[in-house]
Amino acid sequence: MLARGLTTATIENRCRLVRRFQQFAGEFPWRWRPADIEDFLAERRSGEKSISLTTLRSDSNSVAMFCSYLTHPGYGWTEFCERTFDDVPSQICFDWNTPKHSTDDAVPAGRRAFTKKELQRLFDYLDDLVDREHAAGSKRWLPIYRGSIAFKSCYAYGLRRRELTMLELHDFGPNPHVPEYGMFGAVTVRWAKGTAGSGPRRRTVLTVPEFDWVVPMLQTWTSPGRRDRFTTADRSAALWPSERRDRVTLGTFGGAIASRPRIAPQRCGRANAVTASPWAPSATRSQPHAMPSDSRRNWACTAFDTPTSPTSSRPATTQPSSRPRSDTPTPRRPASTPRSPPTSSRRPFSR
Repeated sequence: MLARGLTTATIENRCRLVRRFQQFAGEFPWRWRPADIEDFLAERRSGEKSISLTTLRSDSNSVAMFCSYLTHPGYGWTEFCERTFDDVPSQICFDWNTPKHSTDDAVPAGRRAFTKKELQRLFDYLDDLVDREHAAGSKRWLPIYRGSIAFKSCYAYGLRRRELTMLELHDFGPNPHVPEYGMFGAVTVRWAKGTAGSGPRRRTVLTVPEFDWVVPMLQTWTSPGRRDRFTTADRSAALWPSERRDRVTLGTFGGAIASRPRIAPQRCGRANAVTASPWAPSATRSQPHAMPSDSRRNWACTAFDTPTSPTSSRPATTQPSSRPRSDTPTPRRPASTPRSPPTSSRRPFSR
């Protein structure tokens, strides 16, 4: 499998699954029968911790590929088993006893994208959490602030979890057609999901007018006094430096949100972006959250100009703070942290 370019983690997972199946069957591979894989998959599907259909398909594929390796004449295992054990291995996985992959989208129908109110609630919760920790003098406000900026950037560009984690400062660049965005007119995603054995792929995502609020947000994050507050920021170009390492790990954002109270139902609507997102507003990670199948189309809107207060990207208002939240999600910077002057007075997601 290394010759095919598969990663070590993929190989280890498949080998672990084959060993688990052998322990379940209680027989050596040359004595496996189709009924064994049927019983194994049925037990995995109906046990106390029932697995999803996607995992079930992956498990059956691992066993099927191992049996194909054993029975291939080029490796000589069939002749060896017949000469040594007086028995030969055979393929035990077929279309009639394993799940089929008939559609490209394997997302359960019960999952959907966030509504506007749920998005606004999530944005507000993250911002209010930064304000609360900063006002209390806690050191946690900076990692939480980093997570708030990361989530909104993830949403604005439609990134997967690893794509978000691996972003670096020089991945951003100008868009000559929209010079007002400066160095944040486009982002080059270098760690996009690749096909089997191909490694990460690259793609370029443009900053669009419907999500132009991400530009001043990233400008603020990369300006002095924000990102460089982390002691490791000067030794790495990572956009999200860690407290002890050059960059955050894949589960950093997930652990931060998983420990917070539940603020919205579990949702999933995009299988190819932010799958298993760390920003699912749930106390568990059993149900991953994903973005819509095309975030920019589904959330496209016409922004309108409105006066803003000097300390927030929200519209200025004379109403008390206890008023109901707006239905239009509007990311903002925490009021208790230093700010640069607002560069845009647009409110995103307003139809």
